[in-house]
Amino acid sequence: MSVITRPTEPTVSAHDRVYRGLRNRIMFGQMPPGQQLTLRGIGREFDVSMTPAREAIQRLVAEGALSMSASGRVSTPELSNDRIEELAALRALIEVELASRALPRAHLALIDRLQAINGTIADVVSNRDAVGYIRTNLDFHRTLYLRAQAPAMLAMAETVWLQLGPTMRALYGRLRRTEAPQYHRLIIAALKAGDEPGLRLAVRSDVTQGLRLLTG
Repeated sequence: MSVITRPTEPTVSAHDRVYRGLRNRIMFGQMPPGQQLTLRGIGREFDVSMTPAREAIQRLVAEGALSMSASGRVSTPELSNDRIEELAALRALIEVELASRALPRAHLALIDRLQAINGTIADVVSNRDAVGYIRTNLDFHRTLYLRAQAPAMLAMAETVWLQLGPTMRALYGRLRRTEAPQYHRLIIAALKAGDEPGLRLAVRSDVTQGLRLLTG
């Protein structure tokens, strides 16, 4: 009599758990620019040994999400104006193309979803929730870009978001928003109308407008 075994659920390694936890915090602006991290502190917080903590740090340094000095000190990056301009230009290039590719696959359910997310953004803005704002703003963009069916391009966009996370937190404090971004409404209107030039312009404006305030 044969025994049928059920496949076990894949377990998340300690390294992946630390990496994902830190990655989300950085991307969503939970850490300000220049915040220092230590292996000992990460190990205590995530209840892991030094090895998975070190592996997660090395991976995030390779992605540009963390900086490591010559002496080995690790911190969230403090971006120069030139670096901010470079990353803003990358956002404009990659995300405009993703939006353009998503347009032919934009259906009513997608538009409804984007409108719902935009309503959530309005709520977190009114509550002065910086991390909630960054998280839902990126959710708006990711939801649209998933329709492009271009995973390599989306991964590149997420790497740029990751590098900008702490800077976006600083930007939020400077903007003092009282309502959801106006360009999101223009993005939704262009999707409804099937207006590719309008969509490209709205996305480009949305991803670059705020960052210009940091370099002005």
